[in-house]
Amino acid sequence: MHYGVVMFPTEYAMAPDELARALEERGFESVWFPEHTHIPASRLSPWPGGGDLPRDYWSSYDPFVALMAAGAATKRLKLGTGICLVIERDPITLAKEVATLDRLSGGRVLFGIGGGWNREEMGNHSTEWKSRWRLLRGRMLAMKEIWTKREAEFHGEFVNFDKIWSDPKPVQKPHPPILIGGDGATTFDRVVEYGDGWMPIMRPKTNPLERIPELRERLKKAGRDPKTAPVSIFFAPPKKEALSMLEAAGVERAIFGLPSEGREAVLPRLDAYAAAMRG
Repeated sequence: MHYGVVMFPTEYAMAPDELARALEERGFESVWFPEHTHIPASRLSPWPGGGDLPRDYWSSYDPFVALMAAGAATKRLKLGTGICLVIERDPITLAKEVATLDRLSGGRVLFGIGGGWNREEMGNHSTEWKSRWRLLRGRMLAMKEIWTKREAEFHGEFVNFDKIWSDPKPVQKPHPPILIGGDGATTFDRVVEYGDGWMPIMRPKTNPLERIPELRERLKKAGRDPKTAPVSIFFAPPKKEALSMLEAAGVERAIFGLPSEGREAVLPRLDAYAAAMRG
């Protein structure tokens, strides 16, 4: 099983390049940065985590810029978006950003995506809550065309363009792995159709491991080998027993959470996580 960490990269946290070096030195496989372009001050949408929304959500760096800093400081560490809000981004521009990062990092991108939870945030990007999943689908299918075709063309409900040239193409073929976040009723529809993995959050009252057999069955019915869509668990418990349970369930990657704080707080946690990894 592989191990990674997720942290909001902010101006008051350990810098992305320094964090990345520390992770690679300790044997971690990947680093993951979330995305929120902003948080509307109205705060109408409740935070899924409950209580007051942490400052990190409106203070985080752009994930691709932060991941480029992490990639430039390392040789092997994989660079993940956890998650990228595709519904708030232009697909032609985003396809180039992902491909550029994959090219400059030597093929190390893990493209985690999702639909988000903040209605007002996506509304400020002219995205409708009710149609966000159809929008996500259209943009991802269009991006796949751009990544894999010399002359890409797409005509859909939300994305429409005639033949275009857009380089660079990603190093990874046919494109970086697309990991689908979320654990809702329609999440597996997205994994089966255009995903290369499932990336749910492990919450106190939910256990995503219980749904892994369902995902595997869905993939088989669609004619796909379940191994083509492995599972990564966000905010995995950094305890030997819990990690053994994840591994026994066939989880490919456990991702630990880190606070958006300075090196004095982060490095001891990394050492503790590394010890849990070694068992």
